[in-house]
Amino acid sequence: MPMTSKNKLLYNIVFFIFCGGLLVFLLNAPEETTKKLPEDEIHQKFQTIDRKEAEKSCEECHNPEGELPLPEGHPPKYRCIFCHKQVKK
Repeated sequence: MPMTSKNKLLYNIVFFIFCGGLLVFLLNAPEETTKKLPEDEIHQKFQTIDRKEAEKSCEECHNPEGELPLPEGHPPKYRCIFCHKQVKK
């Protein structure tokens, strides 16, 4: 069954309304509030290496008995650099 010009117009209108709504939604998204990976001496070596490789070392200090344990209710501990992004220079 061939598509009529009315159907094409309707589909185009629905498509543009959807895209416009999506654009408005994305433009109104809140700013990123999660802290970036610290730029101190300890974390400097993790700024330039691969994310997966860097995340392997996070638990050394950020375990329950480590220097700086993660707070109660912290999201999954194996995706550190997903939220705490590396500072690109």
